Amino acid sequence: MRTLTQLERARLRWRARRGLLENDLMVTKFLDRYEETLTDVDVSALTLLFEMDDTELLDVLLARKEVEGQYDTTDIRRLVAQIREL
Repeated sequence: MRTLTQLERARLRWRARRGLLENDLMVTKFLDRYEETLTDVDVSALTLLFEMDDTELLDVLLARKEVEGQYDTTDIRRLVAQIREL
């Protein structure tokens, strides 16, 4: 497993910044816990997930709805489950 470089970690954290505080808190907590162990596949999946609209992302993270369309991948579902567990 390749370790993320400092620049890659900074980029991921920047992409994770959300307009809704609730999303920001959940994603930051996830990154604080798992950032050091994220794989390239995880980073790609998170990058795609972070393209989701803030309101839709909040609904997914709070389990009000499930990921769908381009976001409905095994990797994104796994990462969303990890975020929900926190």
